Amino acid sequence: MTGRLEGKVAVITGAASGIGAGTARMFVAHGAKVVVADMQAEAGMALVAELGENARFALCNVTKESDVAAAVDLAVSEFGRLDVMFNNAGIVGAVGRISEMSVEAWDNTIDILLRGVFFGVKHAARVMLPQNSGVIINTSSTAGILGGLGPHAYTAAKHGVIGLTKSVANELAPHGIRVNAISPGNTVTAMTAAVTTGDADGIAATTARIASMSPLGYAGVPDDIAAAALYLASDDARYVSGHTLVVDAGQTTAGMTPNRFNIGSSREFHEAGRITE
Repeated sequence: MTGRLEGKVAVITGAASGIGAGTARMFVAHGAKVVVADMQAEAGMALVAELGENARFALCNVTKESDVAAAVDLAVSEFGRLDVMFNNAGIVGAVGRISEMSVEAWDNTIDILLRGVFFGVKHAARVMLPQNSGVIINTSSTAGILGGLGPHAYTAAKHGVIGLTKSVANELAPHGIRVNAISPGNTVTAMTAAVTTGDADGIAATTARIASMSPLGYAGVPDDIAAAALYLASDDARYVSGHTLVVDAGQTTAGMTPNRFNIGSSREFHEAGRITE
């Protein structure tokens, strides 16, 4: 059976762990060649070793345009083209009350979550425009759909990702390039474990807590988001652009929102802000 991405080349940012790693594995399983772009060098290279000849690692800080451009260029130099750009790297970032938030923490969060997506979209378009084809996928969040589901800077950035997605989809559609976003709900990753339990390794407790808040009664996992990315990246979604695919067990559409994400200023939650999705 031919994979749904047979012969395609993808760059995935934040691909060394969590949703990004799950997506890299799924893309390769479906025939794609993948550039794993991440700041976590050890984890990223371990994933590439696992995936074999169809994967390469790019050390990438998405707040640096040169790093993002280099990851895109690596895909072209190693695999000959770029078909899919998945701008997925993220952190929790600045937490706490708006009246107490530092400008530095705010700026760092926006840089990673929104500026980094801008760089990914820009450099993907640079390569895709001459091809007259390509798919760009941006990770937003249910916090980009409703207020009260994430810290303030995170929420602002994720709303911005959806706005950027719609705007760029309008520009690039005449060139055969589709641009969409995914808004994951609560998903079991090291980042959500750190926020939920104060321990990035607290996966079991995090799974139980997310399941307890899910309208479907079970927790979302990285493969659930990877499957959404696979759909949007594939020809199955050839007529889908400018769309935000919400993957949250119906939480936002049913109005079944959890308790507000009132994160304080504890050291644990600040440390959680450094864990990529």
